[in-house]
Amino acid sequence: MPRTTTNRSDVAEAHSLTLDVRRLNLACSGATSTALELPENGGQSFKGEASQAEQLQEAVTGQPLRAVVVSIGGNDLGFAKIITACTKVFVNPYGGSPCAPDADKFVKQRLPGVRQAAAATVADVKTALERAGHEPGSYRLILQSYPSPLPNAARVRYPGEKYDRLTSGGCPFFDKDLTWAHDDLVPQISSTLAEAAHEAGAEFLDLSRAFEGREVCAKGTRHADLDHPPTGASSEWMRFLTTLQGQTQESLHPNRFGQQALGTCLTLQLQQPAVDHRCTNTSGKGPADMNLAPLA
Repeated sequence: MPRTTTNRSDVAEAHSLTLDVRRLNLACSGATSTALELPENGGQSFKGEASQAEQLQEAVTGQPLRAVVVSIGGNDLGFAKIITACTKVFVNPYGGSPCAPDADKFVKQRLPGVRQAAAATVADVKTALERAGHEPGSYRLILQSYPSPLPNAARVRYPGEKYDRLTSGGCPFFDKDLTWAHDDLVPQISSTLAEAAHEAGAEFLDLSRAFEGREVCAKGTRHADLDHPPTGASSEWMRFLTTLQGQTQESLHPNRFGQQALGTCLTLQLQQPAVDHRCTNTSGKGPADMNLAPLA
């Protein structure tokens, strides 16, 4: 990943599309909804850049437009704060207890605001596009969710809540927190974003289970070494938690294989009619072998 303040990857989802189209990636690491919205609605510059809705309007004025994809909500929720709190209780030398009970209360309090912010963001994107000369219905507008970064406790390859989860795996979480994050937190976020998409008149792409079996510390995956180079079929698709290699903010975000998988999901979405879909992977296969099914 290039060392820029925006942390835009050269294999980001937009660049991993396999369609013969021009693409523009305005995503910015750490952005909340205010970094996307129009200024008159509270949008603000972020990391030295104008709001993404403003940038989008300027970029597509007088240009053909096929689709716009929005990914928002995790930073409004405070996902990084939640994960940090869960990590701290695991590594507490005086003994800690699972964060899930308190974290779940925090999440439930904030999710209504996340839905409202996501819907408002999509509405501002539509306004920006209309100002750029693109009428509703002339392009695809897709709001997507997030893949789970962690497996549940039954599928973690480091049993026993020992420190090898931190030192070897980069997944320092209690069993209860792993299961809560996988089984409850990510589905709650996804459902909230689906509601926002429907409220704002956008398609919804559910990615919550796109990395199933490829999460950090999931059984069936392994870290690369001299004898086992990284491959999309055997490696994790999420960046493990680290403070020693790369930037800490990259932790629990899609790595190269994960970005390629998301690019495949989006390619499949754009090849299908404009309805809600769920994207999943194929066991034992790489990022090019993703599956799309209508979301019931």
